[in-house]
Amino acid sequence: MHKKLSLVVLLFFLVGISIAQERYTADLFDEIRVETATYATKDGENLDMDIYLPQNDYEQERATIIYVHGGGFSGGERDGENIKTFCTRLANYGYVVASISYRLTRKGKPEGFGCDCPATEKLNTIYAANEDLLDAAYFLIENRHQYAINPQQIILSGSSAGAEAALYTAYQPPYCYGLDSGPVSFVGVIGMAGAIPDTTALYDESAIPSLLFHGTDDNLVPYGTAPHHYCDEDAKGYWLLHGSYTIAEKMEQLDAPYWLHTTCGAGHEINITPITDYFDEIIEFCKDFAIDKKDEQRETIIEGKQNTDKYTTYNFCSE
Repeated sequence: MHKKLSLVVLLFFLVGISIAQERYTADLFDEIRVETATYATKDGENLDMDIYLPQNDYEQERATIIYVHGGGFSGGERDGENIKTFCTRLANYGYVVASISYRLTRKGKPEGFGCDCPATEKLNTIYAANEDLLDAAYFLIENRHQYAINPQQIILSGSSAGAEAALYTAYQPPYCYGLDSGPVSFVGVIGMAGAIPDTTALYDESAIPSLLFHGTDDNLVPYGTAPHHYCDEDAKGYWLLHGSYTIAEKMEQLDAPYWLHTTCGAGHEINITPITDYFDEIIEFCKDFAIDKKDEQRETIIEGKQNTDKYTTYNFCSE
């Protein structure tokens, strides 16, 4: 009986080692449970998140990915079918994944988030989304024992407007949550067709590992530095944004780790296609750059014909 018990313990130990070695690099967990929680209430609105949790997993401190959906700060939803599939696949690899709702402050506004929306209101919109994303992170950290989360291994990700919120939040100083382990710095950020309003936010301490997906012909969020929506200079919504290419240039100057993933000639559809077309790259980035802190600067170029009529021509793209 004693020998049998010892054998069971040994097998359990070996299984644990195997999972630890493959976690975040292999599809390990078939069963994923989804819990919906309210992380904040603002202006009479409950802000919810869907939390994807690998089942039959005995790890008590798991890395976490927070996903912020797109929609021009006026639409979109956290639980679209493609988002649910994406979050479930990430959880299969051992991550806790949270897809969040946030205040859509441009919803119902006739000028939306375009050239008729004053630049100051655009910036206030980013501020509100930043506050909501921080509150979502705080909720997860406060409930870290319930969800078996490592508060020092949180990765932000987002698409379009969600990428703008994620990038803006990621490049801020560490946040104090009162943890014994100290202030929380996000360990990585994934921007899908995102941009930031100010490159001075990027400096040695704030330049965390970044995976930046973008198309060179994005007509809404610029790949380089250009007006948001390419608005005319005299438009109310004229607002310079710095997209993935400019962020990568600044990261290179800082000798900080990044992966710039460029699709030549592609438009704003790159805000969502990576969650299916480049899922393997996302998995690789999260493990190598964010979790293992690989110090590398990488650039991937998907070739295609660039539209030179409106957008800056990049010499690595076919004309």
